[in-house]
Amino acid sequence: QVQLVESGGGLVQAGGSLRLSCAASGFTFSSYDMGWFRQAPGKEREFVAVIGWSGGSTRYADSVKGRFTISRDNAKNLMYLQMNSLKPEDTAVYYCNAAPALMSTMRGDTNYWGQGTQVTVSS
Repeated sequence: QVQLVESGGGLVQAGGSLRLSCAASGFTFSSYDMGWFRQAPGKEREFVAVIGWSGGSTRYADSVKGRFTISRDNAKNLMYLQMNSLKPEDTAVYYCNAAPALMSTMRGDTNYWGQGTQVTVSS
């Protein structure tokens, strides 16, 4: 049974940092590309970042480039999103996903999703 569990969300002031984690189980983690999405109130879910199965390929949404860093630890079946210089517009529920192809992960074209973790950035 595939499980993706996000953690690390919370309330932080603008300019602060948070590190999100995504714990994976029930599939061969090291063979899957992994991604982060977010959904703000009243908005559609949007792509944030993606990382290839080996960790060698990463891509970011323009809105987070230079502030967020995606990484993974295949030995621990964990993926991370280090978020620095947070802004109020980063407030959203953050979701991790998994797919066997990078583009599928980026498009959100997968059934493998976590339940989300809330990030709130106060001004």
